[in-house]
Amino acid sequence: MLKKSTYTQPELILLLQSNSREGFEYLYDNYSPALYGIILKIVKDEERAADVLQDTFLKIWKNMTAYNVEKGTLFTWILNIARNTAIDRLRTEVKTSNVVNLENITDSQLTNVSIFNPSPGLMDIREIVELLMPERKLLVDMVYFQGYTHEEASEKLNLPLGTVKSRIRKALQELRHIFSMQNSTLQLA
Repeated sequence: MLKKSTYTQPELILLLQSNSREGFEYLYDNYSPALYGIILKIVKDEERAADVLQDTFLKIWKNMTAYNVEKGTLFTWILNIARNTAIDRLRTEVKTSNVVNLENITDSQLTNVSIFNPSPGLMDIREIVELLMPERKLLVDMVYFQGYTHEEASEKLNLPLGTVKSRIRKALQELRHIFSMQNSTLQLA
């Protein structure tokens, strides 16, 4: 079978959604330079950009059935996948680079600045969280004490993600206010 030199967008989408090797080769050959350029601008390293490009095409291949013509062009859809994959890679690298191995820190490296000395009034944060409204208290407990993500808490409580985030934001504002009041009371004593 001879390869076709060009495809219309609807033809290419049909090929891709039917997992056609020819369609993916065409997509890679014709779109990878543009995607690579965008990825390189984000990750700023050619080797990482090549890895992200590979991850991008893997995601495109796995999620091609999720593409909806009514929501935008194919290029816009794959461009968003490339952009999000590059940003996710940066976030992952930042998280792993900020991890401190405590075994490698000597006693001489510890200074008074690095020692945490909480004031006695702030020792039991859970007691202070109990002062919050019940729906805020529950979310703070789930997210900060039990380790749920906002999305997981949203699913578990069957609440919209925006509601979860705004309640947590309000709870944190309220806690800041409580802490500032306790600090000013302690300083006066």
